[in-house]
Formats: sequence, C-alpha cells, structure tokens
Amino acid sequence: MAVEEEGLRVFQSVKIKIGEAKNIPPYPGPNKMRDCYCTVNLDREEVFRTKIVEKSLCPFYGEDFYCEIPRTFRHLSFYIFDRDVFRRDSSIGKVAVKKEDLQKYHGKDTWFQLQPVSADSEVQGKVHLELRLSEVITDSGVISHKLATRVLECQGLPIINGQCDPYAAVSLLGPSRSEAKKTKVKRKTNNPQFDEVFYFEVTRPLSYTKRQFDVEEEDVDKLALRVDLWNASNLKFGDEFLGGVRVPLRVLGQAGVHDAWYFLQPRENGGKSVKVEDLGSLRLNIVYTEDHVFPSEHYNPLRDLLLDSANVEPVSASTAHILGEVCREKQEAAIPLVRLFLHYGKVVPFISAIAHAEVNRTQDPNTIFRGNSLTSKCIDETMKLAGMHYLQVTLKPIIDEICTEHKPCEIDPVKLKESENLETNRENLLQYVDRIFNVITTSGVRCPTVMCDIFFSLRESAATRFQVDQDVRYTAVSSFIFLRFFAPAILSPNLFHLRPHHPDPATSRTLTLISKTIQTLGSLAKSKSANFKESYMASFYDYFNEQKYADAVKNFLDLISTSGKWDQKSIETPIMLKEGFMIKRAQGRKRFGMKNFKKRWFRLTNHEFTYHKTKGEGALCSIPIENILAVERLEEESFKMKNMFQVIQPERALYIQANNCVEARDWIDILTKVSQCNRKRLSTYHPSAYLNGHWLCCKHSADTAPGCTPCTGGLPANIQLDVDGDRETERIYSLFSTYMTKLIKMQEACGSKSVYDGPEQEEYSSFVIDDPQETYKTLKQIISAVQTLEQQHTKYKRDKFKKTKIGSQ
Repeated sequence: MAVEEEGLRVFQSVKIKIGEAKNIPPYPGPNKMRDCYCTVNLDREEVFRTKIVEKSLCPFYGEDFYCEIPRTFRHLSFYIFDRDVFRRDSSIGKVAVKKEDLQKYHGKDTWFQLQPVSADSEVQGKVHLELRLSEVITDSGVISHKLATRVLECQGLPIINGQCDPYAAVSLLGPSRSEAKKTKVKRKTNNPQFDEVFYFEVTRPLSYTKRQFDVEEEDVDKLALRVDLWNASNLKFGDEFLGGVRVPLRVLGQAGVHDAWYFLQPRENGGKSVKVEDLGSLRLNIVYTEDHVFPSEHYNPLRDLLLDSANVEPVSASTAHILGEVCREKQEAAIPLVRLFLHYGKVVPFISAIAHAEVNRTQDPNTIFRGNSLTSKCIDETMKLAGMHYLQVTLKPIIDEICTEHKPCEIDPVKLKESENLETNRENLLQYVDRIFNVITTSGVRCPTVMCDIFFSLRESAATRFQVDQDVRYTAVSSFIFLRFFAPAILSPNLFHLRPHHPDPATSRTLTLISKTIQTLGSLAKSKSANFKESYMASFYDYFNEQKYADAVKNFLDLISTSGKWDQKSIETPIMLKEGFMIKRAQGRKRFGMKNFKKRWFRLTNHEFTYHKTKGEGALCSIPIENILAVERLEEESFKMKNMFQVIQPERALYIQANNCVEARDWIDILTKVSQCNRKRLSTYHPSAYLNGHWLCCKHSADTAPGCTPCTGGLPANIQLDVDGDRETERIYSLFSTYMTKLIKMQEACGSKSVYDGPEQEEYSSFVIDDPQETYKTLKQIISAVQTLEQQHTKYKRDKFKKTKIGSQ
C-alpha cells in the first residue's frame, strides 16, 4: 500500500534475515537454559514471530521475513522473548532501529546489542499542542501572565493488551513549581481527540505574599511545559506511561504563540540502569527500501526502451540486457525486469531472446545454463513468481507431512543415532523420495503456461544448437525445473512459503537427502551413482537406477516444454492460498442474535473463503469466491478496533480483525485478487459499519443503501502477481542511477571496440558487446532517460525540503 504525497506514491518494504542471538543471560533457576523466540515489530506492533528455539542461550533462528509496510513508523524493533515452564512470555531485551538509520545497515550482517525493555522506554506516537502566552490585568490593576495550553490530539499511540484508553497529564515545570492537570480519558482509541485547554499562572506581581511566585518576566525562559500520555488501566498496577514531551517556554518567542506536533519521548532516566553487555546480542540483516513513484507519464521513455528489449538485434544491445551487464549482481537486475515484463505480458519473448543468445555462446552442451547469467536469474525469478501456487499444490501436502511426522531418515552410518536402524531409516527415506518424485512427475498438467512457454523456447534453442546431443533438449529444461525450482523448495520450504518457519535440524537433514536425490533423478545424468561423493548416497541411489524413473522424467519434461496446450483455469483442484486465526464479528443471522467477536480459523482457496472453530474442523461458514463483491478496510471508529476489514457479500458484510497491519494488508490483497473478476463487483462501499440502525459513515438508515465511497482500485485478476509497472520502472531507474559510472565506461568500451580491432583492453573485457554501434546507441538513450528522471527526483527533494518545517505533522 503506497503512502500518497502530492502527485507521488511512496512505497516502503523491508526484507529481514533474523540470524542468531548470542550470550543471552542464563535463566536464574538450576536449568540455566532458555526457550527463546524473536519478534519483528513496527514501533510496538508485532508483525512477525520466529519459532521457539528450546534450551539455548545462543539460539539460531535462520528465518527470513519480507513485508510491504502499510503505514508510517518510527522504529523497526526486534524483541527476544523467553517462554517459561508455565507458558508465560517475558522479554529479555530488544533492538530498536530508527527509520532514518535503517540505510546504515542496508544489506549487511550486523550484530546489535540487546537493550533493556522497560515500560518507560517503550514509546510511539505524537501529540499536537498549541501554547499561547497572554497578559491578564488583575483586580488590583497589576499585569500578570497566563499560559494557555491546548492539547488538541494524539496519533499512533501504542495498543496495550488489546486496547488503549489514553489521557494527558499537563504540568508547568519551573525552579520551584510543578502543578499538574489532566484531560478526560478517551476510551478505546489510539488516535484520541482531546481539544482541552489548561491555564497556568506564569508571572505574579511581586507584592504577592507567597515567596515562590517571585518570578520576573525574563525568568519565563526557565520554565517548561511537560505533557505526559498515560493509558488508564483498570488493573491494580496503576496507569501505564505511553510517552511524554517537554517543551521549553522559550519557543514562544516574541509572538507568544506556538503550535506544533511533537514525537513522544521515553521518560527521562526511566528504568533502572542495566549494563548493556548483560543482555547479549542479535545478528540481523535488514534491507529497507523506499520507492518514490511519480505519475506514470514520467517513466514512459525508460519503460518503452525496456519493453522493446526482445526486439533489439542483437539482444545484448538492448536496455534490459545492458542493465544485467552493469549491475554488480545479476539478481539485482532480474527481479524488477521479470516483474515489469510479466506485468506487460512480455516476459516470454524477452527470456527466449536472451536464452537463445546464451545458448549460442555456449561451447559444451554439458555446461548449458550452469552459470549465474542474466538468463538463469530471470528464469529463476519467473518460476518463483508464476510457480508459487504450482509448488503449493504439488509439494505442500507432503512437505507438511514430513515436518510433522519426524520419521528418522539418516542413512549416513557415521551420523546414525544408537537407537536408530539403518534399514528402517533407508526405507523411510525411500518412501518419501518415491512419493515426492511421483507428485512432481505427474504434475505436468498443472505447470503454469508462462513456464511451459519458456521451457519450450529453451528446448528449441538447445536442440538446434547441439543437434548431435539427443539429451540436451531435456537437460536444458531439467536444469531449471528440478535443479532450481523443486530441489531448492524441498531443501528450504520456508523460503518458498511452503512452511512458516525453518524446519528443525533433523527434518532439515531429511529434506536435504530428499532434495539431493530428486535433483540427481531430474538431471538425467548418464551414470547416476558416480555423481555422489558419499558412498552411502551412491548405494541409496541404486534403488532408482531403473529405466522407469528416467522415462517418467522425460515424459514430464516433454509435457511441460510443449507450448500452450492447456488453460490454467480448467484446473479444478482447490488451491490453498492463505490460512490463519483472525477475529470476526458474529454476523447476527437471528434478529436479536448476539453480535459479539470470536476468534476463528480462516481458510482461503481459489474456490471459497471459509472459517472454522479451530484448524482442521469443519467449516462454520463458507463464502464462494463469486459471492465476494468487494474487500475493503473498515474504519477504526466503527468498533474502536484496529486492523479491521470487511468482506462484502450480496446480503451482508463480514467484519474481520487481523492480528496486525501487515496481516490485514495481506488478507485484503489476496481476497481482492481472487474475487477481482466477479461480474457483480461493487464500485462503491461503506467505509464504516452499519450500527444502531444507520451507517456510521453516511448516516443512511437503510442497511441496503448503496455505498458512499468509491471502492479502491482494481488489482490484476491473476492471483500470482500484483505488480505496479511504474514502481518496477522506478527501481530500474535507481539501479541505472547507482551504476552510472559503469554505463559511461560501457560507452567508452563501445567506442574503443568499433575503432580498434586488436586484443580486448583489460578494463572493458567484463562487458558483453556484440555490436558496438547498436549498444552505443542504446546506452545514449538510457543515459538521457535516466538524467531526465534524476532531475525530477532532485526537484521533488528540493521542494519537499522547502515545505517541511519542524513541528508540522
């Protein structure tokens, strides 16, 4: 979800690798070990949680988390929690990185010291204050000064134990005073509107008897106003501190008026002093990206150059190929290129062109597509995007089974546990490999069309180039579908969204052995057993040295590399798209039925959206996809609950609360995508609920009244992909901008090549340049398009800097 600014959309995303923690303080009991997990939080809102690592003071997590950030935030925070024997969780320490510091750690493995967690240091949100100093003439005709403090509102306060009931305490601090006044408590909101004014005496006439008010006018500068936000608690422990702000009165200046927003700060000297090294540290790799996307027309010149790449002769002189040449890692170029080409339906001709060029440069059929070239990275990326659901249907059920059964499968005699039997383990592994091999080789009809089209062109190019080698048309395809798609997904199911977390070490070992075997089975190598360095793997592989396995692989590869035979929509198997616990409001079928909130297990397939009492039980309610007319956010004011959305059906709306903002966004996105093609989709909706006989948004009393707000923009009907073409072009612009010196160098290389025919100069040898004149021409166009966009960005930054003033929202 983009944050809109004038004529510009800002997208934020974060990719995090949670590595490991070390030197966590031991548990005070005799056992000393802890069961720890780590959470990722936007400010104080948890958006991800790792699995629990048991009995360790140096837990290894090895988990990846990616999300689009749907709102503004100040800190990206990580908390380490310990779960004790009573299943209670207590925080050990935290790492909080300010948003503006995230770039410092971009893409680097960094050890962060854990900091103590105390209620006084846990703050978020901001407050809007207005101060006014006025002169008042007292009854005796003497002038004194009063300070009028107006507490207008707060935004983004934390939710504590599911709710927030905030109030503000306001006091004037001076060398000899501290009087406090309080606002009313605002119930169930973390964006309270107070709009209350408090008056404080600032100076009194000197004749006043009580000595402490002998404050001269110039001493106003010594005074400060303190505003503290508190959560009114019903518990016996008292109210919780939410953050405060101290404003020195010298900000009033000559005008005597000051109006500004302030970020809430932790309590001064709050919490006990804890030696930092006592809490251990956490290894993280954070990649935070912010894309500033301009209106579409700004990208036309660069986008047209990119989309024309497949038609450029030779393809090495095309804009997309040049991007791959100048980027440090081919992966950097492949991700936005594939997304852009997929979005505009041009990925197959582009990949076919670069693959054809690469095959023609390959000398030995055995090394075909073995390097990390732009072709292989683009195909990897396409398979990941287009094939995600194919993997879900094919592998997920059996991977889930392997992860829950924990059958021993170790076949290395050296690693065998005393209680285990080698024969039994081999039999277990054999059954798993056999089942996975069968589900893969019978899944050809489900392979996404775009992947089949690419495999068709790989097969054709390879067979034409190496006509003597009969197997090359198979190995060209198997090197992708087995080596770079199925095998990695079996090895790391969490990276392919087949499992929520990294598997435990024993299961991980089982998956490694299966992955190795499947990879070799799929590679159609001539003498299979000889491929293994380990003798135990070679003897295990002998079980599969039958012709039927090679035939099954060939039939499968034939099927998936035959272009355009079937349409994916004809596949009737329900595909599980997303599931998880959320809270729903009872739909109140009875006239006087209770409309309370209940926790339910939700499940979405490409056929229906259902909820169940718990996971695995029958559905309490099923909504066919074709009955979903719209999926939209629900305003917080409706039930004073955050992260709510509504699934609108013909006769009613289902109101649901997700666990956090990232989860809510994911559900809305995927539900919108699957229902995008429904014929009766609504164009307007009610952003608030229908309560007490009327819609809260437009006050209409009829529950059938048409919506009062336009529905949010349509997403592509294709579930697999939600791509913003302008955003991907902006990312490609950023890459060209980063590697501008290499573009210039490549231009020089073209110049020297077209004039000078001798041995290649060392500094230019890293570029593939087949046609210096064509390449030079394209480079000139790229540089011109990038410079135009550069000017646009510079102007935006300059204007923003002029408009931004301290204290503004």
